[in-house]
Amino acid sequence: MTQPDLTVIVPTFNEAPNVSELVDRVSNATQGLAIEIIFVDDSRDETPRVIAAKARSATVPVRLIHRDAPVGGLSGAVLEGMKHARSTVCVVMDGDLQHPPEVIRDLHRQFAGGTADVVVASRYAAGGSSDGLANIVRDLVSRTTTLLTKAMFPLRLRDCTDPMTGFFLIDVSKVDLERLAPRGFKILLEILARTPLRVREVSFTFAERGGGESKASIRQGAHFLLQLTALRFGKMSAFALIGAIGAVVNLAIMFVLTQLGMGYIWAAVIAAESTIIGNFLLQERFVFREMLDQASNAWARFAKSFTFNNAEALVRIPLLALLVESWHISSVLAAAMTLALAFVARFAFHALVVYAPKRPRGAKAERFLRELDSELSKPGEL
Repeated sequence: MTQPDLTVIVPTFNEAPNVSELVDRVSNATQGLAIEIIFVDDSRDETPRVIAAKARSATVPVRLIHRDAPVGGLSGAVLEGMKHARSTVCVVMDGDLQHPPEVIRDLHRQFAGGTADVVVASRYAAGGSSDGLANIVRDLVSRTTTLLTKAMFPLRLRDCTDPMTGFFLIDVSKVDLERLAPRGFKILLEILARTPLRVREVSFTFAERGGGESKASIRQGAHFLLQLTALRFGKMSAFALIGAIGAVVNLAIMFVLTQLGMGYIWAAVIAAESTIIGNFLLQERFVFREMLDQASNAWARFAKSFTFNNAEALVRIPLLALLVESWHISSVLAAAMTLALAFVARFAFHALVVYAPKRPRGAKAERFLRELDSELSKPGEL
């Protein structure tokens, strides 16, 4: 089969009302180009059936990849589409019609000039607009997170006014797909933060949503913050962020229990154990996720983590008392010192023991050690 000029990748989640119009508009906008459309679908409604029906009548090849286990969220869906694309030139766009298919021709024309590896459809370049955002709050959040992201990566993103967009063209031959760690929904940020690429932009007007409902949520916002933190500072910072969240939750639980009449010692124990369990679940999901396949099973990981964290607390509290009572260090400074030591110890133990690859043999051992080192030092900005 002849390789197409362009693969259009559309990640979908419950987008049935938009499928037919999207395919028709993409087909019309790309006349003269050999294209294919790949829907990577995580839907729980009739969307896959609608896509399959449209594929039979479409004037361009339409392929469906339905994922029963949507690993990596929207970013994972885009990565899956790139791996199955028959063209090395891919356009990524949403399925809600807020990314006008007519802009695809502009993206391809800019790429054809030979000066770009990725062409970003930007709401914030001259001539662009974000009018399609639902309200002024979402627009403000979008602009604020864009500024925050550019501040975190001033060199990698200096040529990109809209690193949060989900609408772009990319030459996937210039990207190591295996190095990407998809999480959340900002795949362009993941790519640009990890890979030095030549970036060009075309402006576009973010349209009003077609059918279906917006997927924006507080949960996605949390995903973004963890993604940004991990990309910029590596796994240790994401680990620290979860630890900070756990500390706040710990204090909140203790406060509520003591207000209900429970003694502070028992309240502290319950709060500590609850936080240990909660932190473990968040670390599994957001920090060490890429290492799970090679690590021991979940119960074994939990047992190691739970045991170490309790043992660390039993050591840290007497050490705190020793620093205060015998060395006459202020309690606040002593607490800061012991917590800093505990943080480093916890991170090292989890990275090197809890999530260590199962013991390989022969040549595999060296490869696993290299992969582990790579995972623990995934970059911020170069």
